[in-house]
Amino acid sequence: MELQKISLMDAYMLETLRRKGITNQQLLTEKDFKVWNYLHESFDFSHLQSLREKDPTAFQTVVEEVYQVKFVTFKGLINLLKLKFQKVEEQDYQTTERGIRGLYLNDEERHQLTNLLSKNWTIQEEEVGKKTLLQIELV
Repeated sequence: MELQKISLMDAYMLETLRRKGITNQQLLTEKDFKVWNYLHESFDFSHLQSLREKDPTAFQTVVEEVYQVKFVTFKGLINLLKLKFQKVEEQDYQTTERGIRGLYLNDEERHQLTNLLSKNWTIQEEEVGKKTLLQIELV
């Protein structure tokens, strides 16, 4: 199955709404996404509504299953880790010259991150005790 691809900004908006308590069901049924604009001063969530209207099936897949970001920047990776997984730089992982290291995610989160990242990133796993730590680097 080919993953649905969305922009980094779309991922930011989607994960911001989720973090603020908006459910998948609300994302799939809300008539006017502008009602959520108060949740973030810089986002116009009606853009997500346009994505849904353009291709409802693809949008449903993005919301309910997995998606891939078309191109993830270094700062974008850090922001997505914070928004989607509540992982904080220097607390939950360390940054390196080419990426991050020492990130712990459970199996489901690792699966989501692997699918989410664009092809300009590689993920390596390292077993440390009973945990699998990730090193993510730019290609």
